[in-house]
Amino acid sequence: MAVQQRLVRREDLLACWASVYRSRRGAFLHVVIRDICAGAESLGELDFAALCRAAKLPAPSRQEVRHGVRGRYYLDIYWEDPGLHIEIDGFQHQLGLAVVDDALRQNDLALTTDVTLRIPVLGLRTRAADFMTQVRRALEREKSRRVA
Repeated sequence: MAVQQRLVRREDLLACWASVYRSRRGAFLHVVIRDICAGAESLGELDFAALCRAAKLPAPSRQEVRHGVRGRYYLDIYWEDPGLHIEIDGFQHQLGLAVVDDALRQNDLALTTDVTLRIPVLGLRTRAADFMTQVRRALEREKSRRVA
C-alpha cells in the first residue's frame, strides 16, 4: 500500500529488500516485491501475475497510463503487442457510478485498436483456468490479426 500511495519509491523498496539476507518467507516476498515494483497495485493484480507465470504467458506492463476523452486513466494489465488490456475488477468496481466510469473507459479503449477483457477478482478465485484460457486466446488472436 505504501508503494501504491507513493509514500515509498519502488527503487527504495527493492534496495531495502536486497539488504535482507534471510527471511522465513523470502521466496514468497521476493515474488510479491518483484510484482509490486513492476507495477501491480492490488491483490487481484498480484494473483493475475502469478497465474500468467504459471500459464507461461509473456510478462505484461502494469498500470499503463492512457489519455482518453475523459482524461487520464490507468490500465491494470497491458500487452502493447498485441494491444490487449486486462482489467481486474475488485468489489469497488461495483459501487456507485464506478460501473458507469468503467464502461466509459472500456468503450473509449474499444474505439482504438486495443481489446479489453474484464476479470472480476471473484472470477480469479473461482474460475481462474477459464479466464486464463480467454487471455491466452485473446493474445493469440490479436497477434495473428496484427501479423495478417
